[in-house]
Amino acid sequence: MKKWLNRLWKTVVIGLAVILVLLGSGAIYEQVSIRKDLKSYTPSGNLYKVDGKNMHLFTGGQGDVTVVFASGWGTANPYVDFSPLYEKLAPHVKFAVYDRFGYGYSDTTDKKRNIDTITNEIHELLKVSGQKPPYLFVGHSLGSLETIRFAQKYPGEVKGIVMVDGGSPEYYYNDTDPVLDGFGKKLLIKTGVIRMLFHSDSVIESSRSIRNGLKFVPDDLKKIDLTASLLKLENANIQDELRQFKVNAKIVVDDKKPFPFPLTVLTSDYLGVKNDDWNKSEAEFTSWSLLAKQYVVKDTEHYIHQYRPDLVSDEILSLAKR
Repeated sequence: MKKWLNRLWKTVVIGLAVILVLLGSGAIYEQVSIRKDLKSYTPSGNLYKVDGKNMHLFTGGQGDVTVVFASGWGTANPYVDFSPLYEKLAPHVKFAVYDRFGYGYSDTTDKKRNIDTITNEIHELLKVSGQKPPYLFVGHSLGSLETIRFAQKYPGEVKGIVMVDGGSPEYYYNDTDPVLDGFGKKLLIKTGVIRMLFHSDSVIESSRSIRNGLKFVPDDLKKIDLTASLLKLENANIQDELRQFKVNAKIVVDDKKPFPFPLTVLTSDYLGVKNDDWNKSEAEFTSWSLLAKQYVVKDTEHYIHQYRPDLVSDEILSLAKR
C-alpha cells in the first residue's frame, strides 16, 4: 500500500512539473511572439497625445462632412473592420476611424472605461487631430453608447447618426446576462495556447465567420486583423468596457432627449434567426430622434458592414447629403 502511494505521489509531482514546464514555455513563446508582432504592427494613420497617451486616428476622403466611425466591443482593429465602408465613402466625404484606448494602434490607459471618459477622449482626439464638425457618426454594436453620448455632450457638433446593428441604450441597461471575468481565457492567452490555435486555418476561418469571412477585406488587411486580434485580446481596457456597459448605458438613458438630427438604425436579420427582445429594442431605438428610421438588412449577421457595405455606405451618404 505504501509503495503504491509513493508511486502515485511521484506521478503527481512529475505531472505537475511537466504542466509547469509547458506553461512556462508557452508564456515565453507568447512574449517572444508579441515582441515580433509589434515590430511589424505599425500605425495605419497617426498617433495623437490624449491625456498623455497615444491615441490612433485614420483619416481620408474629401468633402464638407466628416464621417466618424465607432467600432463595436472587442473589434481589435477598427481600421480593418471599417475598410469596406470608408473606401466607398472617400470620394464623397471625409472620414475618421478612431481606436479607443486598448484597441487598434492606441495605447492602453489606466483610466476606467466610464462612458464620459471615453467620450471626452474621442472629442479631444478629433480636436487635436484637426477634424472639423459637423460629424456624422457611424456606431457599430456597443459603439452606439459613445456615439449617443457624444451627441448629448456636444450637440452642436453632430449632424446625424447611423447605427450598424448598434444596441439601444435601453437594451444594454436592461441586459441581464452575467459578465464573466474570463480567467480561463486569459490563461490560454498568456501561455500562448490561443496563438498556437491560430496557426490553424480552420480556427482563423471560424473566428471570422461572424464577419462574413472578411470577404470584402484585402488580404494584407486580413493579416493586420489577425495580428491585432492576438495583440489586443482581453486587455484591461476591453475587459473594463464590458464590465461598465450597464452603468454606461444608464448614464446615457438618464440623459435621454430625442435628437433633432436624423438617426438611421440598420438592424441585422441574423440570417433568419429570430431574437424578439433584440428586434423589439431595435424598433424602439427610433425614439431617440425626431427624424429616425429603421431598416432590417436581410441575409446579414451582426457585422452588417461586412455583408452589405454597399447598402451601409449608401445610407451614410444619404444622411451626409441632408
